[in-house]
Amino acid sequence: MKKQYDIAAYVWPAYTGDDPRNHIFWNEGYGEWQTVKAATAKFEGHSWPRKPLWGYVNEADPAVMEMEIEQAASHGVNVFIYDWYWYDRRPFLEECLNNGFLKAKNNKKMYFYLMWANHDGVSFWDKRSDGGWTTIWDGRVDRAEFERIVNRIIEKYFKLDNYYKIDGCPVFDLYDLKHFIEGLGGLEQAKDAIDYFRAQTKKAGFPDLHLQLNLMSGAEDYNGTRLQGDPDATVVGEFGERKVELFDAYKAITTIKFDSATHYQFRAFTDMGRNYEEVFPEVVAEGEKELLNPNFTYFPHVSMGWDNNPRTYRLMPCVCKNNTPENIEKMLRLAKKFIDEKDYKTPLITVNSWNEWTETSYLEPDNIYGYGYLKAFKKVFVDED
Repeated sequence: MKKQYDIAAYVWPAYTGDDPRNHIFWNEGYGEWQTVKAATAKFEGHSWPRKPLWGYVNEADPAVMEMEIEQAASHGVNVFIYDWYWYDRRPFLEECLNNGFLKAKNNKKMYFYLMWANHDGVSFWDKRSDGGWTTIWDGRVDRAEFERIVNRIIEKYFKLDNYYKIDGCPVFDLYDLKHFIEGLGGLEQAKDAIDYFRAQTKKAGFPDLHLQLNLMSGAEDYNGTRLQGDPDATVVGEFGERKVELFDAYKAITTIKFDSATHYQFRAFTDMGRNYEEVFPEVVAEGEKELLNPNFTYFPHVSMGWDNNPRTYRLMPCVCKNNTPENIEKMLRLAKKFIDEKDYKTPLITVNSWNEWTETSYLEPDNIYGYGYLKAFKKVFVDED
Protein backbone atom coordinates (compact mmCIF):
# COMPACT_ATOMS: atom_id res chain seq x y z
CA MET A 1 0.00 0.00 0.00
CA LYS A 2 1.24 3.47 -0.84
CA LYS A 3 2.26 5.44 2.24
CA GLN A 4 0.54 8.74 2.91
CA TYR A 5 2.75 11.58 4.17
CA ASP A 6 1.47 14.72 5.82
CA ILE A 7 3.30 17.54 4.06
CA ALA A 8 2.59 20.75 5.98
CA ALA A 9 3.63 24.06 4.41
CA TYR A 10 3.72 27.26 6.45
CA VAL A 11 1.59 30.11 5.07
CA TRP A 12 2.68 33.73 5.52
CA PRO A 13 -0.73 35.49 5.45
CA ALA A 14 0.44 38.93 4.30
CA TYR A 15 -0.53 38.75 0.63
CA THR A 16 -3.77 40.64 1.05
CA GLY A 17 -4.87 44.16 1.84
CA ASP A 18 -7.96 43.04 3.73
CA ASP A 19 -6.58 43.87 7.19
CA PRO A 20 -6.33 47.69 7.44
CA ARG A 21 -3.43 47.41 9.88
CA ASN A 22 -1.18 45.86 7.27
CA HIS A 23 -1.20 49.25 5.52
CA ILE A 24 1.24 50.31 8.23
CA PHE A 25 3.85 48.20 6.46
CA TRP A 26 2.52 48.02 2.88
CA ASN A 27 0.76 51.29 2.12
CA GLU A 28 -0.29 50.45 -1.45
CA GLY A 29 -3.04 48.21 -0.12
CA TYR A 30 -2.34 44.72 -1.41
CA GLY A 31 -0.05 43.40 1.29
CA GLU A 32 3.56 42.34 0.95
CA TRP A 33 3.17 41.78 -2.76
CA GLN A 34 4.17 45.46 -2.78
CA THR A 35 7.66 44.44 -1.62
CA VAL A 36 7.87 41.47 -3.99
CA LYS A 37 6.86 43.60 -6.96
CA ALA A 38 9.48 46.25 -6.18
CA ALA A 39 12.42 43.87 -5.54
CA THR A 40 15.55 44.34 -7.63
CA ALA A 41 18.89 42.55 -8.02
CA LYS A 42 21.55 43.50 -5.44
CA PHE A 43 24.54 41.91 -7.20
CA GLU A 44 25.45 40.21 -10.46
CA GLY A 45 23.82 36.80 -10.61
CA HIS A 46 21.23 37.64 -7.93
CA SER A 47 18.04 35.66 -8.57
CA TRP A 48 15.81 38.69 -7.99
CA PRO A 49 13.51 40.10 -9.26
CA ARG A 50 11.13 37.13 -9.23
CA LYS A 51 7.52 37.12 -10.32
CA PRO A 52 4.64 34.88 -9.22
CA LEU A 53 3.11 32.95 -12.13
CA TRP A 54 -0.30 33.26 -10.50
CA GLY A 55 0.07 37.03 -10.28
CA TYR A 56 -0.13 39.32 -7.27
CA VAL A 57 -3.32 37.65 -6.09
CA ASN A 58 -5.34 38.35 -2.96
CA GLU A 59 -4.93 35.21 -0.87
CA ALA A 60 -7.88 36.24 1.28
CA ASP A 61 -10.11 35.70 -1.78
CA PRO A 62 -11.83 32.27 -1.60
CA ALA A 63 -11.71 31.90 -5.40
CA VAL A 64 -7.92 32.35 -5.30
CA MET A 65 -7.59 29.89 -2.45
CA GLU A 66 -9.71 27.31 -4.28
CA MET A 67 -7.12 27.36 -7.05
CA GLU A 68 -4.22 27.20 -4.59
CA ILE A 69 -5.79 24.33 -2.64
CA GLU A 70 -6.18 22.35 -5.86
CA GLN A 71 -2.54 22.95 -6.73
CA ALA A 72 -1.28 22.12 -3.25
CA ALA A 73 -3.32 18.94 -2.85
CA SER A 74 -2.52 17.61 -6.32
CA HIS A 75 1.21 18.07 -5.69
CA GLY A 76 1.28 16.33 -2.30
CA VAL A 77 0.92 19.26 0.10
CA ASN A 78 -2.07 18.33 2.25
CA VAL A 79 -1.67 20.66 5.28
CA PHE A 80 -1.29 24.42 5.59
CA ILE A 81 0.25 25.78 8.79
CA TYR A 82 -0.99 29.34 9.11
CA ASP A 83 1.34 31.85 10.73
CA TRP A 84 -1.05 33.30 13.27
CA TYR A 85 -0.65 36.61 15.09
CA TRP A 86 -2.23 38.33 18.07
CA TYR A 87 -1.26 41.96 18.60
CA ASP A 88 -2.83 44.74 20.62
CA ARG A 89 -5.50 42.40 22.05
CA ARG A 90 -6.78 41.22 18.67
CA PRO A 91 -5.77 39.00 15.75
CA PHE A 92 -3.59 40.28 12.90
CA LEU A 93 -3.52 39.03 9.27
CA GLU A 94 -6.24 36.48 9.99
CA GLU A 95 -8.17 37.24 6.79
CA CYS A 96 -6.16 34.82 4.63
CA LEU A 97 -7.38 31.97 6.79
CA ASN A 98 -10.88 33.19 7.64
CA ASN A 99 -11.92 34.75 4.33
CA GLY A 100 -9.69 32.81 1.95
CA PHE A 101 -9.02 29.23 3.01
CA LEU A 102 -12.06 28.62 5.21
CA LYS A 103 -14.48 30.07 2.66
CA ALA A 104 -12.96 28.13 -0.24
CA LYS A 105 -15.47 25.53 -1.45
CA ASN A 106 -12.80 22.81 -1.63
CA ASN A 107 -11.03 23.45 1.69
CA LYS A 108 -11.89 19.95 2.91
CA LYS A 109 -9.24 18.67 0.51
CA MET A 110 -6.65 19.94 2.98
CA TYR A 111 -6.05 20.23 6.70
CA PHE A 112 -4.71 23.28 8.50
CA TYR A 113 -3.36 24.22 11.88
CA LEU A 114 -2.00 27.31 13.62
CA MET A 115 1.55 28.33 14.40
CA TRP A 116 1.31 31.17 16.91
CA ALA A 117 3.98 33.61 15.73
CA ASN A 118 4.16 35.29 19.11
CA HIS A 119 7.26 37.32 18.31
CA ASP A 120 7.03 41.11 18.24
CA GLY A 121 5.56 42.91 15.25
CA VAL A 122 8.50 44.90 13.90
CA SER A 123 9.33 47.58 11.35
CA PHE A 124 11.45 45.12 9.34
CA TRP A 125 8.32 44.18 7.38
CA ASP A 126 8.30 47.74 6.02
CA LYS A 127 10.99 48.15 3.36
CA ARG A 128 11.14 51.86 4.13
CA SER A 129 12.83 50.92 7.41
CA ASP A 130 15.66 49.33 5.36
CA GLY A 131 16.28 46.55 7.82
CA GLY A 132 15.24 48.51 10.90
CA TRP A 133 14.02 46.52 13.89
CA THR A 134 11.70 48.87 15.77
CA THR A 135 8.94 47.15 17.75
CA ILE A 136 5.45 48.10 16.61
CA TRP A 137 3.55 45.58 18.74
CA ASP A 138 4.73 43.44 21.64
CA GLY A 139 4.01 39.77 21.00
CA ARG A 140 3.89 38.84 24.71
CA VAL A 141 0.53 38.32 26.45
CA ASP A 142 -0.50 38.00 30.08
CA ARG A 143 -2.70 35.27 31.56
CA ALA A 144 -6.04 37.02 31.02
CA GLU A 145 -5.21 37.67 27.38
CA PHE A 146 -3.94 34.12 26.91
CA GLU A 147 -7.23 32.73 28.17
CA ARG A 148 -9.11 34.88 25.66
CA ILE A 149 -6.87 33.55 22.90
CA VAL A 150 -7.23 29.92 23.98
CA ASN A 151 -11.01 29.91 24.15
CA ARG A 152 -11.35 31.73 20.85
CA ILE A 153 -9.03 29.30 19.06
CA ILE A 154 -10.78 26.24 20.46
CA GLU A 155 -14.20 27.51 19.46
CA LYS A 156 -13.28 29.07 16.11
CA TYR A 157 -10.72 26.58 14.74
CA PHE A 158 -10.20 23.38 16.75
CA LYS A 159 -13.81 22.30 16.25
CA LEU A 160 -13.54 22.37 12.45
CA ASP A 161 -13.36 18.96 10.77
CA ASN A 162 -10.25 19.84 8.78
CA TYR A 163 -8.27 21.25 11.67
CA TYR A 164 -5.17 19.02 11.79
CA LYS A 165 -5.13 16.60 14.70
CA ILE A 166 -2.76 13.88 15.90
CA ASP A 167 -4.50 11.01 17.70
CA GLY A 168 -7.59 13.22 17.84
CA CYS A 169 -5.70 16.07 19.54
CA PRO A 170 -5.65 19.49 17.81
CA VAL A 171 -2.09 20.56 16.96
CA PHE A 172 -1.00 24.03 18.07
CA ASP A 173 2.51 25.26 17.33
CA LEU A 174 4.27 27.80 19.59
CA TYR A 175 6.96 29.88 17.88
CA ASP A 176 8.78 31.78 20.62
CA LEU A 177 8.98 29.91 23.92
CA LYS A 178 11.05 32.58 25.68
CA HIS A 179 8.60 35.33 24.72
CA PHE A 180 5.70 33.18 25.88
CA ILE A 181 7.21 32.62 29.32
CA GLU A 182 8.08 36.30 29.75
CA GLY A 183 4.54 37.37 28.93
CA LEU A 184 3.01 34.97 31.45
CA GLY A 185 5.37 36.18 34.18
CA GLY A 186 7.67 33.17 34.57
CA LEU A 187 8.09 29.47 33.90
CA GLU A 188 5.66 28.15 36.49
CA GLN A 189 3.00 30.62 35.38
CA ALA A 190 3.57 29.57 31.76
CA LYS A 191 3.19 25.91 32.70
CA ASP A 192 -0.05 26.69 34.51
CA ALA A 193 -1.32 28.55 31.44
CA ILE A 194 -0.60 25.54 29.21
CA ASP A 195 -2.34 23.28 31.74
CA TYR A 196 -5.36 25.56 31.38
CA PHE A 197 -5.13 25.29 27.57
CA ARG A 198 -5.10 21.49 27.82
CA ALA A 199 -8.03 21.46 30.25
CA GLN A 200 -10.12 23.72 28.03
CA THR A 201 -9.30 21.58 24.99
CA LYS A 202 -10.44 18.46 26.83
CA LYS A 203 -13.55 20.27 28.03
CA ALA A 204 -14.37 20.94 24.37
CA GLY A 205 -14.46 17.19 23.73
CA PHE A 206 -10.92 16.42 22.51
CA PRO A 207 -8.59 13.84 24.11
CA ASP A 208 -5.98 16.55 24.74
CA LEU A 209 -4.02 19.35 23.14
CA HIS A 210 -1.06 18.42 20.92
CA LEU A 211 1.40 21.20 21.76
CA GLN A 212 4.19 21.65 19.23
CA LEU A 213 7.35 23.70 19.77
CA ASN A 214 9.18 25.60 17.08
CA LEU A 215 12.90 25.17 17.72
CA MET A 216 14.42 28.63 17.55
CA SER A 217 17.88 30.02 16.84
CA GLY A 218 20.32 31.94 19.02
CA ALA A 219 21.30 30.82 22.50
CA GLU A 220 18.42 28.40 23.07
CA ASP A 221 19.65 24.98 24.17
CA TYR A 222 16.95 22.33 23.99
CA ASN A 223 19.22 19.38 24.75
CA GLY A 224 20.59 20.41 28.13
CA THR A 225 24.23 21.07 27.26
CA ARG A 226 25.31 24.47 28.53
CA LEU A 227 26.67 27.15 26.28
CA GLN A 228 30.42 27.62 26.25
CA GLY A 229 32.11 31.00 26.47
CA ASP A 230 31.22 34.42 27.78
CA PRO A 231 27.45 34.87 28.29
CA ASP A 232 27.92 38.59 27.58
CA ALA A 233 29.56 37.93 24.21
CA THR A 234 28.09 39.33 21.02
CA VAL A 235 27.39 37.59 17.76
CA VAL A 236 27.32 39.16 14.31
CA GLY A 237 24.57 38.17 11.90
CA GLU A 238 22.73 39.64 8.97
CA PHE A 239 20.78 41.94 11.30
CA GLY A 240 23.96 43.34 12.81
CA GLU A 241 25.64 42.75 16.16
CA ARG A 242 23.61 41.52 19.12
CA LYS A 243 24.21 40.14 22.58
CA VAL A 244 23.93 36.44 23.23
CA GLU A 245 20.97 35.89 25.53
CA LEU A 246 21.13 32.88 27.81
CA PHE A 247 17.80 31.13 28.17
CA ASP A 248 17.39 27.78 29.90
CA ALA A 249 15.26 26.25 27.18
CA TYR A 250 15.90 22.72 28.43
CA LYS A 251 14.40 23.52 31.82
CA ALA A 252 11.48 25.20 30.04
CA ILE A 253 10.63 22.23 27.84
CA THR A 254 10.92 19.78 30.74
CA THR A 255 8.54 21.95 32.77
CA ILE A 256 6.08 22.80 29.98
CA LYS A 257 5.32 19.46 28.38
CA PHE A 258 5.47 19.60 24.60
CA ASP A 259 4.20 16.74 22.49
CA SER A 260 6.34 17.44 19.44
CA ALA A 261 8.80 19.88 17.91
CA THR A 262 9.83 21.00 14.46
CA HIS A 263 11.59 23.94 12.81
CA TYR A 264 10.38 26.97 10.90
CA GLN A 265 13.59 27.50 8.93
CA PHE A 266 16.99 25.88 8.48
CA ARG A 267 18.40 29.26 9.57
CA ALA A 268 17.55 28.23 13.14
CA PHE A 269 20.59 25.96 13.22
CA THR A 270 22.79 26.49 10.18
CA ASP A 271 24.21 29.14 7.83
CA MET A 272 22.00 29.48 4.77
CA GLY A 273 24.35 31.90 3.00
CA ARG A 274 25.91 29.19 0.79
CA ASN A 275 25.05 26.50 -1.73
CA TYR A 276 21.91 24.62 -0.77
CA GLU A 277 23.56 21.21 -0.99
CA GLU A 278 26.13 22.27 1.60
CA VAL A 279 23.46 22.41 4.32
CA PHE A 280 22.48 18.73 3.84
CA PRO A 281 24.88 17.31 6.49
CA GLU A 282 23.79 19.86 9.11
CA VAL A 283 20.12 19.14 8.42
CA VAL A 284 20.63 15.41 8.89
CA ALA A 285 22.68 15.97 12.06
CA GLU A 286 20.07 18.33 13.50
CA GLY A 287 17.33 15.78 12.94
CA GLU A 288 19.29 13.02 14.62
CA LYS A 289 20.16 15.32 17.55
CA GLU A 290 16.56 16.35 18.15
CA LEU A 291 15.46 12.74 17.82
CA LEU A 292 17.48 11.94 20.96
CA ASN A 293 15.59 14.55 22.98
CA PRO A 294 13.24 12.62 25.31
CA ASN A 295 10.92 15.58 25.80
CA PHE A 296 9.13 15.52 22.46
CA THR A 297 8.70 13.79 19.10
CA TYR A 298 10.71 15.59 16.43
CA PHE A 299 9.09 16.05 13.03
CA PRO A 300 11.60 16.80 10.24
CA HIS A 301 11.62 20.08 8.37
CA VAL A 302 12.49 21.21 4.84
CA SER A 303 13.32 24.83 4.00
CA MET A 304 13.17 25.90 0.37
CA GLY A 305 16.00 28.45 0.67
CA TRP A 306 16.75 31.87 2.15
CA ASP A 307 17.26 35.41 0.89
CA ASN A 308 15.38 38.31 2.48
CA ASN A 309 16.93 41.02 0.31
CA PRO A 310 13.52 42.04 -1.09
CA ARG A 311 12.77 43.61 2.31
CA THR A 312 15.71 46.02 2.30
CA TYR A 313 17.48 48.52 0.05
CA ARG A 314 20.88 47.53 1.40
CA LEU A 315 22.47 44.16 0.73
CA MET A 316 21.67 41.38 3.20
CA PRO A 317 24.64 39.02 2.76
CA CYS A 318 22.95 35.73 3.72
CA VAL A 319 21.80 34.42 0.34
CA CYS A 320 21.16 30.75 -0.34
CA LYS A 321 22.30 29.62 -3.77
CA ASN A 322 21.39 26.68 -6.02
CA ASN A 323 18.16 25.85 -4.24
CA THR A 324 16.96 24.42 -7.53
CA PRO A 325 14.02 22.02 -7.85
CA GLU A 326 16.55 19.21 -8.32
CA ASN A 327 18.29 20.02 -5.03
CA ILE A 328 14.97 20.51 -3.25
CA GLU A 329 14.02 17.01 -4.42
CA LYS A 330 17.18 15.64 -2.80
CA MET A 331 16.29 17.34 0.48
CA LEU A 332 12.75 15.98 0.33
CA ARG A 333 14.15 12.48 -0.04
CA LEU A 334 16.27 12.99 3.08
CA ALA A 335 13.17 14.04 5.05
CA LYS A 336 11.20 11.11 3.68
CA LYS A 337 14.04 8.72 4.57
CA PHE A 338 14.10 10.15 8.12
CA ILE A 339 10.38 9.47 8.52
CA ASP A 340 10.56 5.99 6.99
CA GLU A 341 13.55 4.81 9.04
CA LYS A 342 11.96 5.90 12.32
CA ASP A 343 8.60 4.40 11.32
CA TYR A 344 6.64 7.40 12.57
CA LYS A 345 2.99 6.75 13.35
CA THR A 346 2.30 10.30 12.13
CA PRO A 347 4.50 10.92 9.05
CA LEU A 348 4.54 14.73 9.31
CA ILE A 349 7.08 16.89 7.48
CA THR A 350 6.94 20.69 7.81
CA VAL A 351 8.00 22.95 4.94
CA ASN A 352 9.07 26.57 4.80
CA SER A 353 7.00 27.53 3.03
CA TRP A 354 4.04 27.89 0.72
CA ASN A 355 4.55 31.60 0.08
CA GLU A 356 7.45 33.27 1.93
CA TRP A 357 8.42 35.23 -1.19
CA THR A 358 10.34 37.99 0.58
CA GLU A 359 12.48 35.36 2.32
CA THR A 360 12.87 33.47 -0.98
CA SER A 361 11.63 30.25 0.56
CA TYR A 362 8.41 29.30 -1.18
CA LEU A 363 6.60 26.62 -3.17
CA GLU A 364 4.35 28.78 -5.32
CA PRO A 365 5.36 28.80 -9.01
CA ASP A 366 7.50 31.63 -10.33
CA ASN A 367 9.08 32.89 -13.54
CA ILE A 368 12.41 31.18 -12.79
CA TYR A 369 11.51 27.55 -12.09
CA GLY A 370 7.86 27.53 -13.12
CA TYR A 371 6.12 24.70 -11.30
CA GLY A 372 9.47 23.04 -10.62
CA TYR A 373 9.26 23.12 -6.82
CA LEU A 374 5.71 21.76 -6.75
CA LYS A 375 6.66 19.06 -9.25
CA ALA A 376 9.51 17.97 -6.97
CA PHE A 377 7.01 17.42 -4.14
CA LYS A 378 4.65 15.57 -6.44
CA LYS A 379 7.42 13.31 -7.69
CA VAL A 380 8.58 12.34 -4.19
CA PHE A 381 5.28 12.17 -2.31
CA VAL A 382 2.58 11.45 -4.91
CA ASP A 383 3.98 9.69 -7.95
CA GLU A 384 6.42 7.28 -6.31
CA ASP A 385 5.51 4.29 -4.15
